Amino acid sequence: MANLKELSKNPEHLTGGHRLCAGCGAGIMARQAMIAVGNTPVVVTSATGCLEVSTTVFPYTAWKNSFFHSAFENSAATCSGIEAAYKSLKKQGKIKDDIRFIAFGGDGGTYDIGLQSLSGAMERGHRMLYICYNNEAYMNTGIQRSGATPRGATTTTAPDGKAKHGKEQSRKDLTAIIAAHNIPYVAQSYIGNWNDFITKVQKALAVDGPTFINVFTPCRLGWNYNPEETMNLARLAIETCIWSSYEIENGVYKINVKPKEKKPVTEFLKLQGRFKHLFKPENAGVIEEIQKEVDRNWEFLNKRAAENNQA
Repeated sequence: MANLKELSKNPEHLTGGHRLCAGCGAGIMARQAMIAVGNTPVVVTSATGCLEVSTTVFPYTAWKNSFFHSAFENSAATCSGIEAAYKSLKKQGKIKDDIRFIAFGGDGGTYDIGLQSLSGAMERGHRMLYICYNNEAYMNTGIQRSGATPRGATTTTAPDGKAKHGKEQSRKDLTAIIAAHNIPYVAQSYIGNWNDFITKVQKALAVDGPTFINVFTPCRLGWNYNPEETMNLARLAIETCIWSSYEIENGVYKINVKPKEKKPVTEFLKLQGRFKHLFKPENAGVIEEIQKEVDRNWEFLNKRAAENNQA
């Protein structure tokens, strides 16, 4: 596990003074990830999104390390290209440093428009860490639904109304899709537990190959909650099993954080304006469907982890 005393000595790669919202989960996520890097030279690429537009407002930057802004759909492709160039230059003796590579993308630029780019980079085997900061919608462009948006959430393109109750489909299981690429390390984490997330970043950066971490990252604007509730919501997602913290290391599943007492999904839903409509009497069935889906997914994950422990 990450050592807090040692982490306190690490440099800050992401400075204050950026323009992310108060209570923004993406800023917390990025700072924790970069603290995990320590003194190792690192190149960061970032797709267009909340994290990029708010930390690199020309002519300023909040990044102290090398940073490359790419288009919405190709953070992974850009990072893999830089990594390939680095390998060539190091082989030629033109670079001596041992450099690491991190690509950031929101769920819109990862689950949807950037999936082909991410899949290609993982399949080719580049030594890079891709981190998806998952705030469950296209927050930077107007809070449109994405493949990561959960059932029942209201967005500008899947609104609650007379005909529908928000998004009707379940979210995509991107972590399982990336795991199917048979890469060395895949994980899910959340910003409400710095030790869990930072430890996973450190493990991923130590792997000689492609790695992926899907981070649950609340968005106070798109989810419609008070800024001070960000960390509490991240932890509630784990306690209700709406989100799970686990890792798949060389094909072996391990659940990292289990709730002491599994809470009903309503404890998570009721704090957010995007789910407010679900508490109308006529939408009670939707909450029941969400609870059943969460229970099935949690049972399936525990079964996979148990199978690995028995092997």
